Amino acid sequence: MNRKIVTMLMAMAVSVSLTACGSEGTSSSGNTDDAAANNEAADAADDTADDAADSASDSVSGMANMDKPLVWFNRQPSNSSTGELDMAALSFNESTYYVGFDANQGADLQGTMVMDYIKENIDSIDRNGDGVIGYVMAIGDIGHNDSIARTRGIRKALGTGVDKDGDINSEPIGTNTDGTATAVQDGTLEVDGQSYTIRELASQEMKNSAGATWDAATAGNAIGTWSSSFGEEIDVVVSNNDGMGMSMFNAWSNDNKVPTFGYDANNDAVAAIAEGYGGTISQHADVQAYLTLRVLRNALDGVDVDTGIGTADKAGNVLSDDVYVYKADERSYYALNVAVTAENYQDFTDSTKVFAPVSNQLDEGSHAVKKVWLDIYNAADNFLSSTYQPLLQNYDDLLNLDIDYIGGDGQTESNITNRLGNPSQYDAFAINMVKTDNAASYTALLSQ
Repeated sequence: MNRKIVTMLMAMAVSVSLTACGSEGTSSSGNTDDAAANNEAADAADDTADDAADSASDSVSGMANMDKPLVWFNRQPSNSSTGELDMAALSFNESTYYVGFDANQGADLQGTMVMDYIKENIDSIDRNGDGVIGYVMAIGDIGHNDSIARTRGIRKALGTGVDKDGDINSEPIGTNTDGTATAVQDGTLEVDGQSYTIRELASQEMKNSAGATWDAATAGNAIGTWSSSFGEEIDVVVSNNDGMGMSMFNAWSNDNKVPTFGYDANNDAVAAIAEGYGGTISQHADVQAYLTLRVLRNALDGVDVDTGIGTADKAGNVLSDDVYVYKADERSYYALNVAVTAENYQDFTDSTKVFAPVSNQLDEGSHAVKKVWLDIYNAADNFLSSTYQPLLQNYDDLLNLDIDYIGGDGQTESNITNRLGNPSQYDAFAINMVKTDNAASYTALLSQ
């Protein structure tokens, strides 16, 4: 009920009550006292109504910030050196979760996609006919779990990986045209009785001078350097994401008909498959974006976290178990990946379209609008800015969430945390860190 209406009704009720009591016989001085009492009662009623309206309008804001729903997304709190999950951050409170995608499943899928392409095109892929199928690789961020997994996935599938501390070495190698690098080895491939060598000719972290990683411009410069030095030996280009992959494709590999493989299924990369881009991986960003906000919505509503995810909500939203998995011990939801190639790319031409099974509007009467603070680690990141954020903005309306979107510079946490000056004005938080190690930079703010 409107606060002013509540105030007026309560004041009128008090006034009628006092008038009835005074009608049994009062002097003129008593009328003055009654008027004063009426005013005091009206003031008290107004205060009561204000308090009631404040309480009814926003029950979550009365919570301590450290108890409010929190979702980490896209960058999982973890040790950038070992990959060990930061369970203190993932269990910050009972309404804290992570939303991302199954990095290892997607990495293996990318590696398999590249190897399948090589086998299917073995008669033409060795451009200089030297028996060595050479590839170069753009590495996004050597301390990022997803980047590490994708590098390992390629080396595993192509047989170029070597063991380091019980897993495939994911370090960049610089240049390796002679096959002597120690972080990788030459792979072998037998097709129709003929033997080929698969060699990682070069790889580097695409980090610009300002410190931003996954940098597309740096990747474009790198392919220029590599192609001018040993371009005839490059038969395949591989990238940890489509932003860097498309930069290399546009700068060199498209003109030279060299298949390029990326990750993310960005609109421009999917469209480029028709022009010769080898393929990409959809990490089901539509499912990830939904999960990011749905987990918050469920916590804000005080319902089971599985509502509208594995269990249909009243609007009919539900996800099937072939598009995501939930790992309770990691408090993490992971979307599953799909390979996008020349055979199916037309099904992925709009990366910002909401996922049909979870596209139903929630009733605002049962799911009141709530305020959310959400940051994107780098406003210039191609995948997050052109795919993930537009999807979030589609889902925030469906889920009745009023979101403040904050874009970082991709270099420092302070560029983001400095803009979380008053967390008390928000009901929930969705955080995309610059570095996976730095969850404490955010939880410290919420713990104050």
